[in-house]
Formats: sequence, structure tokens, C-alpha cells
Amino acid sequence: MRILIADENHPILQQTLVNAGFECDLFYDKSVAELQILLPNYHGLVIRSKFKLTQPLLNTCTHLKCIGRVGAGMENIDVVYASQKNIHCVNAPEGNKDAVGEHALGMLLMLLNNLKKADAEVRNGIWLRAENRGYELSGKTIGIIGFGHMGSSFAQKLQGFNCTVFAHDKYKTGFGTNFVKEASSEQIFETADIISLHVPLTTETEFMINENFINQFKKPIYIINTARGKCLNTSHLVEAIEQNKVVGACLDVLEYETTSFENINKTTLPPPFNYLIQSNKVILSPHIAGWTHESNYKMSLIVAQKMIEVLKSA
Repeated sequence: MRILIADENHPILQQTLVNAGFECDLFYDKSVAELQILLPNYHGLVIRSKFKLTQPLLNTCTHLKCIGRVGAGMENIDVVYASQKNIHCVNAPEGNKDAVGEHALGMLLMLLNNLKKADAEVRNGIWLRAENRGYELSGKTIGIIGFGHMGSSFAQKLQGFNCTVFAHDKYKTGFGTNFVKEASSEQIFETADIISLHVPLTTETEFMINENFINQFKKPIYIINTARGKCLNTSHLVEAIEQNKVVGACLDVLEYETTSFENINKTTLPPPFNYLIQSNKVILSPHIAGWTHESNYKMSLIVAQKMIEVLKSA
């Protein structure tokens, strides 16, 4: 069987597939039009975020049995249609869950302790202590929205901080532990000081953090988003910060990212983004929460192993 690797990944992916007896072709620089010509020749396809696998593109995949997405989100694949064509789709949320959990915690501690502002000031010879007094995570209530691999990893990283953790997942029940309390959305609105978003991007979750969502919280909150940029309405976030309904935000993802998450369109960035980059109440990073050296290896290996299992039984 032949596998087309259409995005660059850790070498362990190709090595694992070849060792299992598959022929792999590396085509990192192909366009969608070129990909469409190549796909009928392959039984497996490996992508990250560069390509969007729509129904027309999937219709060209006459021999395709498996699509491997090196990452967690599957929004760039029409998974339902692929399933109808007996194409099995696999991903690797297990591979970057620790990276996401650690990154979310790191951004939060940076924000609570004014580290971004304080570091910049010290580098410029400014020594302000009282003005950079921070807040402890201890004693805070954290609401986790979505309790899959990423949400549960973030919860695990919070152990030892003496905080209360509530988690809400619309599609899961019975996951509560001695440390994580399973909660309704109403309980999180009532009690949370901090919320962290860990949901996939779907029609249901697009811009779920908006004015109405924020206004339901009893207390001013901190918001962490390491999920997808379009799960949060940026203009509504800015309005909430200005109204002190949101105390601060940690954003690894932005609604203005390109589909492939590789960049943002600098020429069309709206006023809300300019507000974010000038605010000391916001910590930003370029969609790297799940993209550590370790997760790069683990995701590639996991996808290869899952594809082998699918293709060997096809």
C-alpha cells in the first residue's frame, strides 16, 4: 500500500510506516490542484492543517482507506463524508495533551504574576515592585470547558496549586475525580474565577465565548483559549476587558489565523487585535501550545501507529 505524506512531520512518522511495509511518498510543496491529481494513487494520506479535505477532493480518492491528521483538531476534514466513503480518519490528541496543559498553565501564571510587564520593565531599567504585585492561583476556582484529552491534561497540571477545579463537558458524564468536580455550565458561571477552553471547532462551538457567555459569569474572570481562535469572539472579549468583566486573557489562538494556522493576515487585522497587542492584561502566543519538540515526535508516532492498524485490516 502507498501513503502520501502531504505535510512535513517528524521523521519517525515515515520511518514507522516504512518499517511496517508501506511505501511512502513525501510531497510537502504540492498545491490542492496537484494533490487532487495524486490522490487516486494512494491508500493512505497524512496531513496537518495545510489542506482542507472537502467532499470534491475526497471524491478523487478512489483507493483511499485512511487519513492521518497529525494533531488533535479534525475541522479541516469532512469526517462524516469520509466515513461514508469508508475512509477512516485518525488523529493524535494523546500526543500533544501534555504540551497544551503545560502551556495553558504557563500562560496563566505569567498573567497572574505580571511577568510579561515586569520583565519588559526590568530590561528597561524600571524597578516597580508594588505595581507588579501578582495574584496567587491558590484559592481560585477554575472552570474547564471541554474535558477530553486537553481539558483533562490541564486539570492534571493544576494539582498541587490548592485550587478548585470544575469541569463541564456537554458530551461526557461520570468523569469527576477527587480533584476535578463534574459541573453544569450554570455552576461554572456561578463560581469560576478562571475559565479554560478545550473544545473542538464546530458549528456549535464557533464564537461560543461571546458577550452572552461572558455576561453569565457572577464574577470577573480570566479566560484561557488554547483550543481554536474562532471559538472566541475577539471584539466581545475586548469589550468585556474594557468593562472589567474579563480581568485578563491568555490566547494561544486567534480568530484571525489562516486556515493552516501558519500565520495571520497582517494587512487586515482589525482594531480588537490592535487592542490585544497593546494590553498588559493579555498574553499571546502563535498557536504553539500543542507544538513542543516532544509533541511533534509523539503525534507523528501515534498517527503512524493508528494508520498501520487501519490499513493492515483494510
